[in-house]
Amino acid sequence: MSSRSAFDPSGFDPSSSDLDPLIRKHRTADATLTVTAQGAPLAGQEVVVAQRRHKFLFGCIGVDFIPLANGEPPAPDQPAATGSQEVADLWLDVFNFATLPFYWRWFEPERGRPDTERILTAARWFADRGCVVKGHPLAWHTETADWLMDLPNAEIAKAQADRIRREVTEFAGVIDMWDVVNEVVIMPIFDKYDNGITRICREMGRIPMVRMVFDAAREANPHATLLLNDFDMSAAYECLIEGVLEAGVQIDVLGLQSHMHQGYWGEAKTLATIDRFARYGLPIHFTETTIVSGHIMPEEIVDLNDYQIPEWPTTPEGEARQADEVVRHYKTLLSHPSVEAMTYWGLSDGGWLGAPGGFVRVDGTPKPSYEALRSLVKDEWWLPPTTMVTDDDGRVRFTGFLGEYEVSAAERTAVFSLDEPGTGTAEVNL
Repeated sequence: MSSRSAFDPSGFDPSSSDLDPLIRKHRTADATLTVTAQGAPLAGQEVVVAQRRHKFLFGCIGVDFIPLANGEPPAPDQPAATGSQEVADLWLDVFNFATLPFYWRWFEPERGRPDTERILTAARWFADRGCVVKGHPLAWHTETADWLMDLPNAEIAKAQADRIRREVTEFAGVIDMWDVVNEVVIMPIFDKYDNGITRICREMGRIPMVRMVFDAAREANPHATLLLNDFDMSAAYECLIEGVLEAGVQIDVLGLQSHMHQGYWGEAKTLATIDRFARYGLPIHFTETTIVSGHIMPEEIVDLNDYQIPEWPTTPEGEARQADEVVRHYKTLLSHPSVEAMTYWGLSDGGWLGAPGGFVRVDGTPKPSYEALRSLVKDEWWLPPTTMVTDDDGRVRFTGFLGEYEVSAAERTAVFSLDEPGTGTAEVNL
């Protein structure tokens, strides 16, 4: 059972400064590093310690850069700046975790002709730059393949399982993390339009559907990290999780969506939501988050997809609000030990639903929210190259955020990791 966060659910909404001690508690280590050379302590010597990577997964979708990774011109339906090298550099300066699209309708519009090589090239592009890569999603009733409608239910189910085994096998070693099934709470009752996946989920039921797709993914890559992902934060998702776990289906991570087009959740709601799902003892990923920098979507809109307007501009006032809320949201997530990853749903404006939800404007210039987030990830929560002097036993002591580090002296470098919060030790030989 995961530790519970320190907040009062009766109505107290902690400020971001109240969360800083919890962030330090759960995300840093007081490290003692022993440096040796040729088996003997490197005593009384200057060494430089520098962080190379966060353990926490600071994520963002990577769809905008698929053309760039493949040496293609920008997609015709997006502003040229959105997928440019300059915006990619902004992405890579903050994020270490990319989500790539596997929507079946677009990945395999014609049966038997999947877009494997192009997406694999993009996945390798991110992996070569030190990023963890996740595929999203393997099974979903929305954006599923139209050609499934020509098949009977038994063949649809077989095609779905075969598709999962194919993708998870062919991308293994580059993509070893998957949103296996997306939004299954609503899947069998989805009524916007007919589709093959809703058909089989309605016939099979939610829990057998989850078992089928997870079994296929697990068979294809036993070492992969497999997520159950949903936007429904009601008790219905909790009931589904409980039923799936009681049925013996192995879920590695719970995915929670947090699109905030209708306003910032606030610290208390976010922490209460995390606690409700942390009780299952599974790591939590916030898989889809947006915070807008324009006007807030009207509260009477039930399905966010129903609010698509010709123009939804970013504004100076909205950008200031977004920057404040982004800082507060990231601090809230890092204050809770169950949360291991956070994926923002688009670096640039004008992506999902045309909303001004990005950290970068359509002209490629960063908003205050980008600078605020970068300041957290690469400044407040980061150890820059720091010169230290070893003691007589070759030791240096420092406090750092969990992640990968390097230590160098006399043009020799070694790498070590801080993996657990609290007090830790590491030893390297230069």
